Amino acid sequence: MTQHKSRIYSTEDARRLARRRLPRLVFDFVDGAAGREIGAARNVSQFDNVMLQPRVMADVAQCSSATTLMGQSYKVPFGIAPMGMCNLVHPKADKSMANAAKAMGFPLCLSSAASTSIEDMARMAGSHAWFQLYFGASREASLAMVERALMAGYDTLVLTVDVPQVSRRVRDLRNGFTVPFAMTPQAFFDFASHPRWSMSTLAAGTPRPMNFTDGNGSNTFDRGASRSGADWAFLEVLRDKWPGKLVVKGVTSPTDASRIRGLGIDAIYVSNHGGRQLDSVPPAIWLLPLIRDAVGPDFPLLFDSGIRNGEDMIKALALGADFVMIGRPTLFALGAEGAVGLNALLKCFAADIGVVMAQLGITSIDQLGPDVIFENTASETGHSETRTQAALRLAAKT
Repeated sequence: MTQHKSRIYSTEDARRLARRRLPRLVFDFVDGAAGREIGAARNVSQFDNVMLQPRVMADVAQCSSATTLMGQSYKVPFGIAPMGMCNLVHPKADKSMANAAKAMGFPLCLSSAASTSIEDMARMAGSHAWFQLYFGASREASLAMVERALMAGYDTLVLTVDVPQVSRRVRDLRNGFTVPFAMTPQAFFDFASHPRWSMSTLAAGTPRPMNFTDGNGSNTFDRGASRSGADWAFLEVLRDKWPGKLVVKGVTSPTDASRIRGLGIDAIYVSNHGGRQLDSVPPAIWLLPLIRDAVGPDFPLLFDSGIRNGEDMIKALALGADFVMIGRPTLFALGAEGAVGLNALLKCFAADIGVVMAQLGITSIDQLGPDVIFENTASETGHSETRTQAALRLAAKT
């Protein structure tokens, strides 16, 4: 049987094809953001203001994109970010991501709001699975979910702290997007206009958040519920109870980052939630160097928000990240072509990284630093800029 050849060569290809294949309600849920969506657009566009300085005649015949994070080795410096209800874009999205994580040797972070259970993802992805926690209805309910993750064998827990209240996302409101779906006349026409998606989704069963159930097995997920219980006191409790690696996600303030480090957290995940929470948030790539300076050179930092290709990943790594996580691009690829599309896009990212490293004259990820950023050395004074100075200069250029 002839294997389907992917038409995806970039995130832009994946997004265009996904927009065609998916119902508008589903595509907008993935693609949309808070407010006027300016923050999400800035996340992407500000990578264009970060330029890299090629170096020539280095021996780059043996480049390696392998890296380590929190004592764990990975074949590539990226993983898949936690995202809720991934099976909306394709019935086998979670399984496809788990298979890709094992094949390429990277972590996959399962969201509390995933359409696959904590236990099932542990079986599918094994040691490559991380678990992301949203604060639930109560501290007790949240810690019960943590206990499930521990019993299932997860060794890395990611606490998301930037959603004290879910933002108003105008596209979702206009489309009548709810969890579970409400079959309005608008939604019915939308689904009927996309029969391939509708038939495959119907055959597999309508996705729903699988990790929020009561004692009777009824789903208790409330998308609009407050998650403000993820406060400093809860973080200390969680650090005391979780024996594995603990990461705090959604950090944009250097002051917060310093405080988090002081609590014995293993890593900080710099992210503005892809612009899905606060439209006026600064671009994540501006914030990354500031937080790196705040926590010091050796503390592990993960990063997402605005990454669209391997070149963006290199820029984030050079500006202070130790590891990059990918969100929307993976869902675009899955929505466009399922596992074939996902694997094609991930291979594009890996190839991009290799090419850019060769252009920069480096052979390993740990050689990346501010010196590969164009204008990151002050030619008039002869003194190198700090990452903070670089971030402020990038902001001033816009």
